[in-house]
Amino acid sequence: MWTLVVSMLVILVLAGVVVLYVAFPHRGEDVPHLTWVGRLMRKGVDNVPTLDNTADDAPAHEDWSLDLTGLDPDRGGSRERSS
Repeated sequence: MWTLVVSMLVILVLAGVVVLYVAFPHRGEDVPHLTWVGRLMRKGVDNVPTLDNTADDAPAHEDWSLDLTGLDPDRGGSRERSS
């Protein structure tokens, strides 16, 4: 029982920290009344390694067009079956 309560409290605190970070330091603003929290969050994020988002490779292009050939409009759009 206590394990469940403690784990739920840890989850709530972690979710609160994420919401606080997204609401203030992520946008470059200071946390009101808790400026030291914003500074700690920025330092932590600056120390975490990230992937380079500026690769020289062009992004892969996928063709998302629909292939409507072979559809029989008289059969409700189902494909024609050759017997």
